[in-house]
Amino acid sequence: MTSGVKELPVARKARSSAARPAPLHAVPLSVCLLVLGALLVLAILVAAAVGSVSVSVGDSWRIVWAHLTGSPSGVNRAFDQIVWNFRIPRVLLAALCGAGLAVAGVVLQALVSNPLADPFILGVSAGGSVGAVVVMALGAGALGGLGVSGAAFLGAMLAVGLVFLLGQQRGRLNPVRLVLAGVAISYVFTSITSFLQLQTEPNNMRQIMFWLLGSVSGAHWSQLQVAGVVVVSVTVLLTFYGRQLNALVTGDESATALGIDVKKLRILLIVLTSLLAGVLIAVAGGIGFVGLMVPHLVRLAFGVDHRRLLPLAALVGATYLVIVDLLSRTVDPPNELPLNILTALFGAPFFIWLMRRDRSLAS
Repeated sequence: MTSGVKELPVARKARSSAARPAPLHAVPLSVCLLVLGALLVLAILVAAAVGSVSVSVGDSWRIVWAHLTGSPSGVNRAFDQIVWNFRIPRVLLAALCGAGLAVAGVVLQALVSNPLADPFILGVSAGGSVGAVVVMALGAGALGGLGVSGAAFLGAMLAVGLVFLLGQQRGRLNPVRLVLAGVAISYVFTSITSFLQLQTEPNNMRQIMFWLLGSVSGAHWSQLQVAGVVVVSVTVLLTFYGRQLNALVTGDESATALGIDVKKLRILLIVLTSLLAGVLIAVAGGIGFVGLMVPHLVRLAFGVDHRRLLPLAALVGATYLVIVDLLSRTVDPPNELPLNILTALFGAPFFIWLMRRDRSLAS
């Protein structure tokens, strides 16, 4: 890369390996979207049907269709309440979080030229955790009456602002400095979170730990409005920048030669991905590995063109987290596992396999 920014060797090697033909690269985008969309709908219906009270997938579909169309479902009223008021909001929030984190991961890996980047590289998770834990440990009055979600979003944006300031060199964003600043800020905010946990009452510890490890168990319809608008609008907007992202990963010189203002593009991408990750962390806590693993899976299967990669990553990420959330509440009933336990359990072996498959990531 140019403009005083030296490209990370791992990024350069990973890009060259990513250039290998993907098995589904030639499949039309419309077909891929249709198939993955159908799989997502099926996953949502199955997840809405499974729980402590079992509902058939057919009844789950009839309940959802009845509420969408305003027609009677003919299904037991108790089942209707369980599926529509409790399970569907939870499943949809999991889908939105999976989609948003996957999209943010795709963009950040292009932005910082590092295939190991994810949405939390900017300190978003650590900052959001500080805000949420302040409210849970000290009460809503500690931040002027803000709730957990509002405090988490405020903390996430504060962290991003600090990383943005520290990541500049001579007035220009430096991808390497951005990564290092994100790591440093994350450590600082994590230490603050740990200190607050030591100061809180034992009764609050379970709630804090569960939130820090990610959960959509408390989802309700009002949460979906903001999260849905942000995820859909930001994903659509970023997809329009697919060509610019393709140019960005080839280096600053190549992107500039194509008429792209690299500095403005990086700022825009940071703002959009930070907004995306901040909103999702505010409603679901810190969910790791989704933005790290899903982009690699989609690249391996569908290729590296960001015009395809972004919408496909959104669908794969949504389906993946819906399945993870389903497992989190069914593998150890009646207990429920935080999402991070399972995403880490799946994500770590994936990267071990990826490093063995492509040794350039480990060199």
